[in-house]
Amino acid sequence: MMCTAKKCGIRFQPPAIILIYEGEVKGKSRQRIMPVRNFSKFSDCSRAAEQLKNNPRHKSYLEQVSLRQLEKLFSFLRGYLQGQSLAETMEQIQRERTIDPEEDLNKLDDKELAKRKSIMDELFEKNQKKKDDPNFVYDIEVEFPQDEQLQSCGWDTESADEF
Repeated sequence: MMCTAKKCGIRFQPPAIILIYEGEVKGKSRQRIMPVRNFSKFSDCSRAAEQLKNNPRHKSYLEQVSLRQLEKLFSFLRGYLQGQSLAETMEQIQRERTIDPEEDLNKLDDKELAKRKSIMDELFEKNQKKKDDPNFVYDIEVEFPQDEQLQSCGWDTESADEF
């Protein structure tokens, strides 16, 4: 079955993911309600999103919905179950999705490091200029100002005779 996802949202009571999609018949919008079961304020949002996306009943409908979007919806649900307001939950999600340039990534555990790397990959993909982009220029040459005297580095001062 071919369907095109248009909108994806969440319902808090009773908890469900709602997908508005266009079916095989063009021009006719449909709605699919996918109930969220066994999810609490302590649940892992990424795991719940993966389970829903891989569920055989919903798999064909959720092909065009990114795993990241489903994780975000589950984060909203978890925030609601914890008693947070929508604004507080949005602020918390924004904090989780931004990277502090001063943070030492060497001190993070493997799971947190993988999360930060995926955020960086998404940001790179979003900012990357591709050949199909209208502002794409193949070979960009930039000349940097030479106002100050160049400083020599210690690593290149040794002679090549030592090797």
